[in-house]
Amino acid sequence: MGIARTSFVCLPCRASWKQGFPERGEAGRTRVCPRCAGPLILAGSVFAAPARRDHEGWRVLTVLLNAGVRFHVNDCSGCGAGYRPRTLREVRERLAYAGRTGTPVADALVLPELP
Repeated sequence: MGIARTSFVCLPCRASWKQGFPERGEAGRTRVCPRCAGPLILAGSVFAAPARRDHEGWRVLTVLLNAGVRFHVNDCSGCGAGYRPRTLREVRERLAYAGRTGTPVADALVLPELP
């Protein structure tokens, strides 16, 4: 059995690394990017990074991670993290919905279909 690993992302470098899950005592410790020494963001265990040249994909990812959306296994189905928007248009639609209805941004971003 291997070590459980999860992805950490550096948004300015457009790079991700698999590292061990944070331990209980590590809650306040920030992991740093090996390239720029900036902070890494915990993305989740089922995260798949867009290609470095995919500017739109990284902009969408930046909005998701800054809103607190992570890519962990969905406990209900056990297969993947559930719906995540892939285009800026989908992000804009969900942000507008959140503004209209008062829904938290993180919740609006993971809705598969808008009501």
